[in-house]
Amino acid sequence: MRHEVIEKNMGLMIILIVVAISFGALVEIIPLFFMKQTTQPVENLKPLTALELEGRDIYQREGCLSCHTQMIRPFRAETERYGPYSVAGESVYDHPFLWGSKRTGPDLARVGQRYSDEWHRAHMYNPRDVVPESNMPGFPWLFENKIDGNDTANKMSALRMVGVPYTDEQIASAKTDVRGKREIDALVAYLQQLGTVIER
Repeated sequence: MRHEVIEKNMGLMIILIVVAISFGALVEIIPLFFMKQTTQPVENLKPLTALELEGRDIYQREGCLSCHTQMIRPFRAETERYGPYSVAGESVYDHPFLWGSKRTGPDLARVGQRYSDEWHRAHMYNPRDVVPESNMPGFPWLFENKIDGNDTANKMSALRMVGVPYTDEQIASAKTDVRGKREIDALVAYLQQLGTVIER
């Protein structure tokens, strides 16, 4: 069959494209579902606490992943700057994962414990107070908004259904663990745990 026959027949072209993409997905994606290194958590990985989970939701709501990745690629320039490269086992409890694709600001995969809570609070209130050249906006409302915790237990229950090992006790105490806390407290708790498990 000559190539121009395919190019002139739109229906045939669509069928062949679907076949090619399906074959590629079968060969490249399906094996990942059965590889231990992509489906099993890394050693010492624990699910987020109720407060960290609320912080993760705030991180998503405020669009932090639009400028910050949470995935260090296996390139020398990145590992020298940010630390060990990211592996899939670090993100098995993340639904959805927050790797991101754009890096306007630095990668946050290993930010946990690099800075104090006070540094993170100052940075979130007015980033230029701690990084003068930053173009990140401030988030002063996080210091005023309180978390009610009404949905936290439901979020944890839903995550348990997809494999996150939350206990009944963690779910039962979730609302009281976060109620009345400020959003900045939750966000800082989330940022402080990023990458603390990895020691390679």
